[in-house]
Amino acid sequence: MPVAVARVFETRGHEVVPFGDVLQRGSPDVVVCRAAEANDAVLIAFDKDMKAIARRLGITGERFKRLNLIHFQCPEPQAARRLTEAMSFVEHEWAWGEGKGARRIHLSIGAQVLRTYR
Repeated sequence: MPVAVARVFETRGHEVVPFGDVLQRGSPDVVVCRAAEANDAVLIAFDKDMKAIARRLGITGERFKRLNLIHFQCPEPQAARRLTEAMSFVEHEWAWGEGKGARRIHLSIGAQVLRTYR
């Protein structure tokens, strides 16, 4: 994720662990998703095909049902600004999902759209 996006999370008191600190670049998507899920982390994705990856990995079903995912669908240079604008939405969805037995959050942040998948 861009450093500016990480800073937005950090300024709001959230811990950021860069991907490269825990997994090798090029790790299979399944490994990345399992690592995020096992560590109760939020996976931040900029993949243009993340929706297809999520579907393929079964994130919408029983598999990875506790995976936390924020998918940016805006250009990376806009991401920090969009996250700043959407942070109350992100934190609200996190709080809403805390007591649920399924995946906590699955959000898309686009250039003009915020979307949650509950």
